[in-house]
Amino acid sequence: MNSKLNHLEIFEILISLMLFITGIILKTHVEYGLFLTAYAIAGWRIILKAIKNVRKGILFDENSLMTIATFGAIAIHEMPEAVAVMLFYRVGEFLQDLALDRSRRSIRSLLEIKPSFANLKVNGKIERVKPDKVKVCDLIVVKPGEKIPLDGIVVDGTSIVDTSALTGESKPKRVSVGDEVLSGMVNLSGVLTIRVTRCFAESTVSKILELVEEARSRKAKAEKFITKFARYYTPVVIALAFCIAIFPPLVLKEPFLPWIYRALVLLVISCPCALVLSIPLSYFASIGKFAREGVLVKGSNFVEKLSKTKIVALDKTGTLTKGTFKVVDVVAKNGFSKEDVMRFAALAELNSNHPIAKSILEACDVKGLEVLVEDYKEIAGMGIKAKIGGKLVLVGNDAMMHAERIEHCTKVEGTVVHVAVDGLYAGYIIVADDVKDDAKYAITELRKLGCRVVMLTGDSKEVAEVIAKKLGVEEFYAELLPVDKVRIVRSLGKTMFVGDGINDAPAIVEADVGIAMGALGSDAAIETADVVIMDDRISKVPEAINLSRKTQSIVWQNIAFVLAVKFLFVTLGALGMATMWEAVFADVGVSIIAVINSTRVFL
Repeated sequence: MNSKLNHLEIFEILISLMLFITGIILKTHVEYGLFLTAYAIAGWRIILKAIKNVRKGILFDENSLMTIATFGAIAIHEMPEAVAVMLFYRVGEFLQDLALDRSRRSIRSLLEIKPSFANLKVNGKIERVKPDKVKVCDLIVVKPGEKIPLDGIVVDGTSIVDTSALTGESKPKRVSVGDEVLSGMVNLSGVLTIRVTRCFAESTVSKILELVEEARSRKAKAEKFITKFARYYTPVVIALAFCIAIFPPLVLKEPFLPWIYRALVLLVISCPCALVLSIPLSYFASIGKFAREGVLVKGSNFVEKLSKTKIVALDKTGTLTKGTFKVVDVVAKNGFSKEDVMRFAALAELNSNHPIAKSILEACDVKGLEVLVEDYKEIAGMGIKAKIGGKLVLVGNDAMMHAERIEHCTKVEGTVVHVAVDGLYAGYIIVADDVKDDAKYAITELRKLGCRVVMLTGDSKEVAEVIAKKLGVEEFYAELLPVDKVRIVRSLGKTMFVGDGINDAPAIVEADVGIAMGALGSDAAIETADVVIMDDRISKVPEAINLSRKTQSIVWQNIAFVLAVKFLFVTLGALGMATMWEAVFADVGVSIIAVINSTRVFL
C-alpha cells in the first residue's frame, strides 16, 4: 500500500468516525448534516467504485451491495446505520489492505533484486550500461555494495556475497576465482570481475521475475469457486431483497417501511466480500511466505496441489546427494592406460554441465587439447558420443555400453563412468557423491506427513542401494532413462517429483507437482517445474507441503465460518430479527476475522 494513500485512508476514517460519534451524541437537527458528511467521507470511494463497475458492465459486486443498502437506509431515515455500514466497511477494507501489503512485501523483495545497471569492461575501461546490453563472455565489474547484474564466473577478485534475496539463506557466501555467481546476489566486500555466462533474458533474476508474474495469474480451485460463487450469488441476493421489500407488504397489507428495512439488512449481511478478499489473501500470503523462505511457487493452484501430496518421488544426484563428485579410482582395460581413460573421458565431457563431467575435468587437465574434439553429442540419461582425434569415443553409464553392445565390467560398486574407444572397452572411472546434510531429515519429515517416498536414479542398482540405505528409503528404482522415470511417475498416480537435471525435466512435467532445485538445477528443469527451491535444500520439500496444508486448512476454515455466519444472519434478517447493526457485524466483523485468520500463514 502506498504510504501517502495509507495516511489518507486513516485520515478519512478518523474524520468520518469523529463526525459519526458527534452526530450520535448531539441528537439535534445538526445530526443529519453530520451523518451525511460522515457518510460522504467514508463512502465516496466505494460509491465511485460501484459507478465505475456499472459502466464496465459489472452490475453486482460488494461495492454495489453497500451502495444500494446505504442509499436505502438514508431514504428511510436510518442515518446512523447507513454511516456505520460505510464506515466499518472502510475499516474492514483498510485492514484487509494492510494484510495484503504484508504478503506483497515478500513478493516485492524478489522484484527489487532486478539490477538497474552493469559495469561493462571494454578495453580496460568501465562503461555503465543496462544489463540487457551485456553479451555472453563479456567482462563486468561489480563493486562492494552493488548487485550482481548477470550470471557468470568470477575471473578476478575475492569477496563475500549476500544470497538471501535468491535463496532465503541469510548466511553470506565467500566467492573467488572460478566460482559461479548469480544475478541478484549482492557483493558485500571486494571488487569482482565476472565473465558473463548467460544473457540478461536467461539470467536467474529474469527467471525469478517470470515465475512471480506466473504466480499472480494462476488461481487455486477455491479461488475460482469463490469468484464464480460471487458472480451468481450477488444478483440472487439483490433479487431476494427486492422480493422481501415488495411482496410481503402487498400480500399481507402491511407498511412497506419495516420490510424495506429488512431487505436493506439482508443486502448488508449478504455481501460476499469476506470470501472474495480473504481466500485470495490466504494464497497470496502463502506464496509470499514461500518466497521469503527461498521457495518460488508458480501459482496458488500449486499451493493447493502441494497440500494433497501423498507420494513423493525424488531424483538422487543433485537432489538427495550434493552432486559434487570426485574421482576416486580409474581402472584401465584392453591395453589402455589410466591416463588414456581419463584424457578421453575429459575431452568428451568438455561441453557437459553434468556434475560428474565437472569432477572428471577437475581431475584431468586437457588444456590445449580441445582442438582434438571434432564432434559431440549428449544422449540424455546415458552419456556422450564424441569424435576425438579421429576416434569415436563413448563415455557413459552401463545402459550406454549395453545400447552400443560393448563388452564391459558390470559388477562395479559405486557411480561408474565407462569409456570405450572405436568400439573397444578402454576402462572405467569411479566417482563418489555424498548425501546432502538435510536429506535424511527430509525423508523422515516426509514420512511424518504421511507421504510415501520413492527414489529414482539413473545410477546402478548397487549405488542406489547404498544411498537408499543411508537415507532410510525403502523403495527405489535404479538404472533409469528419462523415459523410465516418466513411466514410473505415471504408474505411481498423483505424485510429486523432485529433480534437478535436464534428464529430470520430462518427469517434472509428468508429475502432478514438479519441483526443481534452483541453484544446481538445469534451465529445462526450472522452466518446467511448478515449484523451484532456490538453495537446493531438500528439507524445504516437507516444509513446503506443511505450509501448503496449513494454507488449505485456513482457506476452508474461512469458507465454513463465513458461510455459517452469513446463513444464520440472513435467516434472522429475513425474519426481521436482525438490525442493521447486526448486519454490520455479519459483514465487516466476519471479514476482519477471516482476514486475521488468513494472516496466520505468516506465523
